[in-house]
Amino acid sequence: MPAQGQRLSTHQSLVQKQVITQKLIQSIKLMAMPLSELKETIQEEVEKNPALEVVKEAGEVDAPAQSESKVRDDQVTETDFFANSSDPGYQPAPKGDADSKQRFLEGAVSREESLHDHLINQLRITEVSPDVADLAEQIIWNLDEDGFHRESPDLLAKSVENGILDKALKVVRSMEPLGCACAEWRESLLVQAEIRADGPENFEHFVMNALPLMEKKRPEDVRSSMKISREDWEDFEEYIRTLNPFPGRLYSTETPQYIIPDLEVRELEGEHVLVLNDEVLPVLRVDPDFEKLSDETGSDKDARRFISDHSREARYFINSLAQRDNTLLKAARSIVEFQRDFFSGGPRFLKPLTLKDVAGEIGVHEATVSRITTNKYIQTDWGLFELKFFFTNSISGAGSSGSRVSKVAAKEVIKEILAETEPQKRLSDQKLSNLLARRGINLARRTVAKYRNELDLPSSYQR
Repeated sequence: MPAQGQRLSTHQSLVQKQVITQKLIQSIKLMAMPLSELKETIQEEVEKNPALEVVKEAGEVDAPAQSESKVRDDQVTETDFFANSSDPGYQPAPKGDADSKQRFLEGAVSREESLHDHLINQLRITEVSPDVADLAEQIIWNLDEDGFHRESPDLLAKSVENGILDKALKVVRSMEPLGCACAEWRESLLVQAEIRADGPENFEHFVMNALPLMEKKRPEDVRSSMKISREDWEDFEEYIRTLNPFPGRLYSTETPQYIIPDLEVRELEGEHVLVLNDEVLPVLRVDPDFEKLSDETGSDKDARRFISDHSREARYFINSLAQRDNTLLKAARSIVEFQRDFFSGGPRFLKPLTLKDVAGEIGVHEATVSRITTNKYIQTDWGLFELKFFFTNSISGAGSSGSRVSKVAAKEVIKEILAETEPQKRLSDQKLSNLLARRGINLARRTVAKYRNELDLPSSYQR
């Protein structure tokens, strides 16, 4: 073969390999993307590739509903909802004023006030003694973004007189939002109920005993086990919806990150049914009208190549999306099958599972399983979980030779034992180890202490 022909063949081969590599990289990236990022990527691809056509938009509604929404939007623009605003700087503009929007923005109240600023501003106009005010300010600056103590308030009150701490805590807790300056969310709920003085009877019993059990049991099972009537249970649920377990988040300056579940497991007639959440993504196809343009280009090779290349890229992109969905479903089905006891009974029944187990089951590489389960979430009866959650090590050994009790399950049982034990009965780590052994979970005292620390549970001395 002449040298020129060899160079041409080599160049074509390199270009072809480069294109294949780029498409493979794109497919791998799509595999790892969470739904929120995938939606943006699809939109970008549709905008840059004329061969891609959106057959159905994500969450598309009927035309009449859209028309009604448009009417309401138009009405909003003609109505001054701020006519009775408490903002003294707001000036209502006459109709037809082109600068009305600008003047409103200039007079609007800033919403970027932090929790600490909001509480400090209230403290400045609260009539309390200097000692209480000083300690209350320290307590405020010690709060995290949820409104809870970073360090124990006792450490802040070492040099103050007895009773000052209780007064300072009462001042901060009664500020807006109610329930800040607590140790955790359950105490905050009880503080809010106490300040409002409108809670149902035995609400403290519900918060301290029923809610912790609902982390690992269905609400109906908890209600039955605690012998609470359905009417009282509904009263508790209705009331708790009026409270805020994390009051500080109302003034968080961080942009909230919303998780969209990729999958959902439903129990129908005793069977677990896996559903793919594909309604949040648009439906795509290769635009047939775009491909027909190839017949109208005549001898224009560049135009024909343009149409051919973009059509091929569109097909590959659509196939990559389909491959992502198929792999995700296969991996999720395998996980549901391996962890069948979890979906029936909750986290305490989670079994040891590895990437290798699922990869062998569905016939792909472990790296593929790792990519497809990262940042992918599944909605279950027990809450929302990342698929990675279901991969957990055994408490001893590895693979099939190890214990069939996972670390997550062991931790759940530790939480359950401590929740069921009366506060005055302080269980040491050795006693916990003995109680676990009775349940078939053999853990050394040191391992129990390690798991307890990872759960952020205090020692018997601190309890």
